[in-house]
Amino acid sequence: MLAPRLMRLRRPPVLVNVPGRFVPECVSLDEVDARWQALCAENERFFDGPMVHVLGVSRNGHGGVQIHVQECSYRFYAVQKTGLDCGVRPLGVKGITFARDEAGVVRVLVGQRSARVAFYPRAWEFVPGGGLEPLAAPAEFVQRELREEAGLSALHTPIAIALLYDPCATTWEIVHRLEVDARDIPQLGWEYEQFAFVEPEQMPHPRASVADQMMPLACAVTRVCSSPQAE
Repeated sequence: MLAPRLMRLRRPPVLVNVPGRFVPECVSLDEVDARWQALCAENERFFDGPMVHVLGVSRNGHGGVQIHVQECSYRFYAVQKTGLDCGVRPLGVKGITFARDEAGVVRVLVGQRSARVAFYPRAWEFVPGGGLEPLAAPAEFVQRELREEAGLSALHTPIAIALLYDPCATTWEIVHRLEVDARDIPQLGWEYEQFAFVEPEQMPHPRASVADQMMPLACAVTRVCSSPQAE
């Protein structure tokens, strides 16, 4: 399994879509189906839709990255939480969402995940986040996740600032910086139990391990966006 990895970006990543559909050959498909049915019986929110699997990642010039991806079924990823590794490494998006108050103080949006989510239940993380859908543009998708998860709209086009690998969830994540209006109040849905705007180091515990991976990025966002020259 890959170790934690983080690559800072100076420009958006390039996604290369490989034709076809990824089906793991290292496991029994009957075993996958049996474990999938058991997961669905435990949690009615499991849904076997299309997702994006990462075939490979490479640097693409100064501050860029190229990601080769292929469509895959969510069930092959979901059963990995039961200990059956299908070799699926999804591509997702995450956001470091900040708001600047009237005094110029910058805080970031964090949320405590619901007990009903598949990964990191009850843990705190940066909001939003979600698995990328096939052919979706990452910057547009992270905005959609922000609206769906917290009922907030970004003031500007999100900026991709990093690509990381989360070994606990076995996912690659494109991390974006987003700004929202400090007067807007996030709205709870089923994925989170509570929200808060905090300085990054003040994020409550327990934290998702991926939140610790993102902490240096969040601190950099608050530092840069708090400066008088920040747009």
